[in-house]
Amino acid sequence: MSGERLKFSPAEFAARTQGRSLERQTAEEEIGNEIDVFSSEEELEKLADDIRSYLSAPRGLTEEERRGYSETLNRAVLGFPQEREQVLAIIEERLIRLRVHHAEGWRHPYATLAEALFAEVVGLNILELVLANREGLEEIQVVGTRIYEVRGGFASLSPYSFAELKDVERIQQNLVLFNNDRITPRKRWAEVMLRDGSRVTMTGFGFTSSPTLTIRFYTMRTFSLSALAEWPFRTLDARMAALLRAILAARFNIVVIGATNSGKTNLIKALIAELPNEERIITIEGRFEMMLGRDFPHKNIVEYESSEEDGAHSSEQAFKLALRQSPQRIVHAEIRDEDANIYVRACTRGHSGSMTTVHANKLEDVPEAITDMCMLDGRAMNAERLAKRITEYVTEVGIEMKVTGGRRVIARIGELSWNGDEAEVRDWATYNESSDVWRFDHAPSEKKAGRLAAAGYAP
Repeated sequence: MSGERLKFSPAEFAARTQGRSLERQTAEEEIGNEIDVFSSEEELEKLADDIRSYLSAPRGLTEEERRGYSETLNRAVLGFPQEREQVLAIIEERLIRLRVHHAEGWRHPYATLAEALFAEVVGLNILELVLANREGLEEIQVVGTRIYEVRGGFASLSPYSFAELKDVERIQQNLVLFNNDRITPRKRWAEVMLRDGSRVTMTGFGFTSSPTLTIRFYTMRTFSLSALAEWPFRTLDARMAALLRAILAARFNIVVIGATNSGKTNLIKALIAELPNEERIITIEGRFEMMLGRDFPHKNIVEYESSEEDGAHSSEQAFKLALRQSPQRIVHAEIRDEDANIYVRACTRGHSGSMTTVHANKLEDVPEAITDMCMLDGRAMNAERLAKRITEYVTEVGIEMKVTGGRRVIARIGELSWNGDEAEVRDWATYNESSDVWRFDHAPSEKKAGRLAAAGYAP
């Protein structure tokens, strides 16, 4: 944490976050008169349930305060030190009100009863040991009792594992409880998103064969092509950075592909960082992940978070509103079935310089993948004509990302064009893994070379 850290007062924090009515306080005092020492396992479980319910109750006088409190709980569960200290103070204050000072017969390795309850209600069990080494940790993947650690884009089996599945389920229930959500037989999944971009995705029995928990941390905080061209990133080199700046200036529509965790989002953010602050950018995401407004507070950015479960806030509705907000570029986090047609129309009707990502194995497959998504809405369209249109106007320049040697690199940059009855890619630059250099294979076509030259690019 940069800057001088303010001294934290447990009493002051607990008092400030109460937000309880006088009636509730009176009821708690009555409970406190009845409880002194817990001696049985059943009573101890009741105490843990009481603490869990107490923590999950909304706190704060305003919606912003309540969201802030929920964020504090989420970050405490995910191992952030300051928030853990704050939640521990709330638990201590609760025990004081209940007049519970110790638990006879409850053996635990913690210094206080409050710390033991914190570990049960808020802590991450064995994941605490994984989190103890946060250096380079990008993601934690839990499948049943197995734990995988993702560092440098690669997953490896952790030396730690859960003793029982119920330990995984307890962490799931804590996370969803603190977000006013739940995993039930009718809804066997949940997602939690923190303001710093960290994300937790959970599934339960019946949706997956065993409970899963994926914690994806927000780790990338440098957003410039120059930074990505240097160590320790080396995602590209200086010459590639110059080419990408020219592609932006020439306002080509860009599509980025690559496997999960290959660096697609970080590259798009680096490209956006190069654009003038005044340029109007509209983003549409299923979940706020790019966090452009936070990372680029001076840029003219409107961010949409769409929901396909809510027709009034679907990606289609977001596109309709976005097109009325004078966008100069549209950044679509990922083309999906529901909005493929709308994004294609946006790219062909004056919103040049837009960017998106697509799940495809190679750049040559991108136009067909988008065409297939467009055809799903049942409209009578000529597939070949549509694929040609997408190739020439939506996917003008393609960028392919990959992970190699623990690094995320740009593997290819090329122009897509339609040749006869299929899309082809003219590679402008490719990454040679054996020599660890980028080669500039072919010059741009005459048409695209003219646009690059007008943008000031000299190969």
